[in-house]
Amino acid sequence: MAVGPTTRRRQLGADLRRLREHTGLTLEEAGARVGISKATLSRYETKEGTVKWPAVDALCREYGTTDDERLALVELAKGAKIQGWWRSLADPIPESMNLMLTLEDEVVREDHYACMYIPGLLQTRTYAEAVHRASEVQCPEREVQQMVDIRMKRQELLDRDDPPHIWCVIDEAALRRRVGGRDVMQEQLRHLLAVAQQPHITVQILPFSAGAHAASVGSFAVLRGPATELDVVYVDLLGGGLFMEKQPELERYRLAFEYLSAQALDLESSAKLVDRTLREP
Repeated sequence: MAVGPTTRRRQLGADLRRLREHTGLTLEEAGARVGISKATLSRYETKEGTVKWPAVDALCREYGTTDDERLALVELAKGAKIQGWWRSLADPIPESMNLMLTLEDEVVREDHYACMYIPGLLQTRTYAEAVHRASEVQCPEREVQQMVDIRMKRQELLDRDDPPHIWCVIDEAALRRRVGGRDVMQEQLRHLLAVAQQPHITVQILPFSAGAHAASVGSFAVLRGPATELDVVYVDLLGGGLFMEKQPELERYRLAFEYLSAQALDLESSAKLVDRTLREP
């Protein structure tokens, strides 16, 4: 998968920090050598805001990198300004969704645990509409349709030539919660069975019989980048979402997902449970 602007920016920040720490320089010392402030260099390293490639070039020279490494980091800095398709939308979208779209444009794998609804990437349009209408009770219909349009556009990543691997552990409760009525729910379950046949989509069901589990706090997703230090965790919250990227947080959620996957049914048994649920009156 091609590396997108956010991944470039995050990779650049991680590399600049690694190089500076290797030389033993403080933020203030390194910044002074190339004529930028401590605060500016800190923003470069923490992936916040834009970055000027001449400053990156100067920093690399101070850090004693090879010419190849310096040129590679300069290219990262130049490429970090490219924007995704969603930037051209006429209406503003929530900041949490904006970041999700940015990150999702660049992931190589997504691990989803869903306890309430079928994961957004696997939703049908009618199911997604019912979810948004229930979640945003005071939201005008135009805005509901806008958010559903974005969700449908997100799903195009599943049809890329080199799509990310989507691994979903879905609580049995999400199968049995009749969202939008019987017809909408049956369409959704048939769609879930169909997409689960694709080699880059893994669907496991966590049955009620599994009892207590590692994610009783709610749904989450681990968005995995080309390198582990570029992973991000997304946690659903009322009215938005929370993104986390500190290593202890990442490890906690990665481990939780591993436990959930181990407790869930295997692929064949999961498909059988979805099919049984679909056939229930």
